[in-house]
Amino acid sequence: MSEAQLPLAFGHVPSLAADDFLVAPCNAEAHAWVGAPGRWPGPASVLCGPAQSGKTHLAHLFARDGGGRLVSAAEVTEGSSRPLLESVPVLVVEDCDRGPLDEVGLFHLINQGRELGRLLLLTARLPPATWAVRLPDLRSRLLAMPVAAIGAPDDALLAALLVKLFDDRQLRIGEDVVHFLIGRMERSFAACARMVERLDNAALASRRAVTVPLARRILEGEDHGSGTEGP
Repeated sequence: MSEAQLPLAFGHVPSLAADDFLVAPCNAEAHAWVGAPGRWPGPASVLCGPAQSGKTHLAHLFARDGGGRLVSAAEVTEGSSRPLLESVPVLVVEDCDRGPLDEVGLFHLINQGRELGRLLLLTARLPPATWAVRLPDLRSRLLAMPVAAIGAPDDALLAALLVKLFDDRQLRIGEDVVHFLIGRMERSFAACARMVERLDNAALASRRAVTVPLARRILEGEDHGSGTEGP
């Protein structure tokens, strides 16, 4: 591959501002629920949804508004639960259904959160009923929590998400590219993110704008870094 074809990884930072969360029918209830913890029947809730669906965005807003912090589920242990809760009034525990889970630690975190009057938000891809939890007391606590779920995106949200993800990378794309992709790509949040990354890399490698011909090549798996666009 020539120097002109090497994509330069400058990196990008997705915007997590409140105004940049794209509210749509599939996530409106979850957005409202996470944004109004005063309506919760208890101090803890679960937010679930597919990969790349905006859970982390909502979690950041929840933690920021409450003066709290985010931690991964792997950081919650029997010894860390109380120190984590004592340091902030609000705590988000992310990816509770992925990877090893210290069940005793999470059980203590939930109980101590109630004891200390802390707000607790757990995030996961799937609802607690599907988690591989063996500790009966923890499972009981989890199943008693209200669950705010993000559903599958519609065309309007996918289109808006494409524009936002490109904008996060400081790229502008035309409506023709958006319409072309929406009619042909896999209809999921994760596929949308993958498509934007692939198109960004291909555009950098060829030093060209993101266009319909480039999108067609990516969708058809024909982009081999040739640096030229098809018809």
